[in-house]
Amino acid sequence: MQLQQQEAQLRERQIDLLVVTFEQAWRAKGYVEETGFPWPLLLDPDRLLYQAYGMGRGTAKEVMGIHNWWLYLKLMLRGGRIRRPTDDIYQLGGDVLIDPQGLILLHYVGRGPADRPAIENVLQLVTQS
Repeated sequence: MQLQQQEAQLRERQIDLLVVTFEQAWRAKGYVEETGFPWPLLLDPDRLLYQAYGMGRGTAKEVMGIHNWWLYLKLMLRGGRIRRPTDDIYQLGGDVLIDPQGLILLHYVGRGPADRPAIENVLQLVTQS
């Protein structure tokens, strides 16, 4: 399930989201406008946060491997839209969940551009903490 579909549950649990991107400002702004993306977007063109959380560059297999094609196919079957890459396709991303006291509850480094933990698992972590 996509994160934006869970926005009400996140708000209900008082979860604040911050999304980090290395994209250029004009491109990030266009994405927000086009998609109605509801959360703040932090620009990290030097990728300092990516480095701090161990999100380096992936290999060709990680980025273009069968695992990612399978995830993209499932997204398309659910009516999702695949966007053409606009920047460094080898930059790995991930998810970091930090509680109000500053403790890291989740540190997930993706194996490719479509690899993210299930939102249900993230919500469960929040409920348990």
